[in-house]
Amino acid sequence: MTPTLTIPTLTTDRLVLRAPKITDFPHWAAFFASPRSIHERGMMDRSQAWRVWASDVAIWQLRGYGPFGVDDRETGAYLGEVGIYEPDSFPEPELGWFVVPQAEGRGIAAEAARAVMGWARDSLGWTRLINIIDPENARSIALGQRLGGVIDPDAKGEDPGDVVIVHDLTKVPA
Repeated sequence: MTPTLTIPTLTTDRLVLRAPKITDFPHWAAFFASPRSIHERGMMDRSQAWRVWASDVAIWQLRGYGPFGVDDRETGAYLGEVGIYEPDSFPEPELGWFVVPQAEGRGIAAEAARAVMGWARDSLGWTRLINIIDPENARSIALGQRLGGVIDPDAKGEDPGDVVIVHDLTKVPA
């Protein structure tokens, strides 16, 4: 029998981070069908998006961590996805994010990422997370640095030329 995994729910002042659910997928597919995803994983059609999303969600069962759906705490509106990703090709666990267009510029990704970083430190006992970012994705690079990360030019990403930002979780406020 497969053990039952309980995915935690994290809350912040404005957000609820919770287990992924099937109603998240249309938002995810729309993001990855748009040009906004070019520097993330690249644009993809709905069937490819399904395979990638489903494998990301499965990380929870396979590794005990993964992506959280992010909802507005007040309205319940879906705002995006933030979590820890580690497909087989990644050198180590990666903190990643995306938000829907109406959530951009509001600090949603940063607030959710801080919650995930604290959870990884407190619940998983980790002292480090990385971001693996396309060098053309200036907004994500800036966010990784605002979160306290430092670019490590010697760290391995997934593809040659990736910008790898290292986060020392011992410095994340409790």
